[in-house]
Amino acid sequence: MSRPLVTELRVRSHRIPLPRPESDGTLAWNATVIVTVEALAGDRVGLGWTYGPAAAAAVVDEVLAPVVRDVGATDVGLAHLRMRQASRNAPTPGLVSLAISAVDVALWDLKAKVLGAPLADLLGRVRSSVPLYGSGGFTSMTDDQLVEQLTAWVVDDGMTAVKIKIGEDRGGNLERDAHRIALARRTIGSTVALMVDANGGYQTKQAVALATDLERQRVVWFEEPVSSDRLADLALLRGLLRQEITAGEYGTTVDYFRTMLAAGAVDCLQIDASRCGGYTGMLAAASIADAYGVQVSSHCAPHLHAPVCAAIPNFRHAEWFADHVAADALVFDRLATASGGQLRVPDDEPGHGITLRAAAA
Repeated sequence: MSRPLVTELRVRSHRIPLPRPESDGTLAWNATVIVTVEALAGDRVGLGWTYGPAAAAAVVDEVLAPVVRDVGATDVGLAHLRMRQASRNAPTPGLVSLAISAVDVALWDLKAKVLGAPLADLLGRVRSSVPLYGSGGFTSMTDDQLVEQLTAWVVDDGMTAVKIKIGEDRGGNLERDAHRIALARRTIGSTVALMVDANGGYQTKQAVALATDLERQRVVWFEEPVSSDRLADLALLRGLLRQEITAGEYGTTVDYFRTMLAAGAVDCLQIDASRCGGYTGMLAAASIADAYGVQVSSHCAPHLHAPVCAAIPNFRHAEWFADHVAADALVFDRLATASGGQLRVPDDEPGHGITLRAAAA
């Protein structure tokens, strides 16, 4: 039986202003930008997206769409290969990888719809729901705002783990970092796992200097204590500190993840399908991590990640990132909600089940 061909990629960008400016240890922002891609084949439409500059939409139109059109709607591997090859003179790291990721997700959703299968089943489901951890706790928050957010995750959403940002002013305010870690522990109680993310804000000795506070507050996860480009320092901290050292969210190629794992830099590898080449790239990265005996955790974009995380054997948890949860609700329909610290993955309809809101189309 012949399969339909991809006839069009329809791309849009959506800028969602935040209620107030936010910051972490190394960056400040005031909006979330979502770039959506719809892949059309006959009367079926697959939906994918990424988070990043609107310029990624131009990459889809100018670089990727010409090589994806007329590819079979079920030939995701061929389309992905063509996109990588077409990007030779537009190197993959950065905007091009964001664009490839959005198209790849759209094509997987389209394939599942053509075949009439739930996307997680098509990818190889191993679980029916994915465990979550609440993530936000921005350094720009007041103490009251931080307490409110943490309480909502634990009490309303049933999260058994939460993560806050530290490394304020690129490591220039260790005293406030320690205060916020202690405040978080008091707020969530003794049984909820506490995680912190410095976004590469510290120097190595600064990260070590925080060890006593991390131990006292029973922090279990120390994300990117130093820049993820400094693999030797990450590996050193992994040996010195009791907390799990994690990184990987900026990976865009399998080589990036292979190099990080070979350096022994992380206890748990973070992967972002909206950056690393979509579901195709994430499955490849997770497989490499599995070969090293390392679990993976998805970075941000929880609704996008749910189907692929349901199909990764060495998956640990997904990041219920506050900004993306709020922005997704304004752009997409039929989103699953967190319940009991889990996100259910649909098994009763083709594709991932998410659609673009009429107002966003």
